[in-house]
Amino acid sequence: MRAVVQRTSGGSVEAAGKRLGGVKTGLIVFLGIKKGDGTAEAAYILDKIAGLRIFPDEEGKMNRSLLDIKGEILLISQFTLYGDARKGRRPGFIDAEIPDKAEPLFNWALEYIKNLGIKAETGAFGAEMRVNIINDGPCTILLDSEKMF
Repeated sequence: MRAVVQRTSGGSVEAAGKRLGGVKTGLIVFLGIKKGDGTAEAAYILDKIAGLRIFPDEEGKMNRSLLDIKGEILLISQFTLYGDARKGRRPGFIDAEIPDKAEPLFNWALEYIKNLGIKAETGAFGAEMRVNIINDGPCTILLDSEKMF
């Protein structure tokens, strides 16, 4: 499982011209599910996200987590995080989980983060979406359950 985590001071997602979700202070997370991923990989990534100390303290140092600041999360499914463009110019998505298996795990992940006490919203799984992000910092962190980075 992979995640692109962006600290935000505001963001929203829409599909077909309709606003589906949004956050104020917190994180926008793009979550990619790899073939074979399960709840263990999801829990690892989500616990890491909730505890990342990337919000400033009183001295301006990145020392607070999403849980510390009582921030929100906008969780967006994104299979393209498993796009492989090492050969040619068109990425292949062979490592991305098929939608019928990825969607239940994504929904599990959304409930998991809510059960941590974090307000969470999302877009529409598998839909063409428009994501509006105010990247605060900018601060962007990459996570991988296989600890590749």
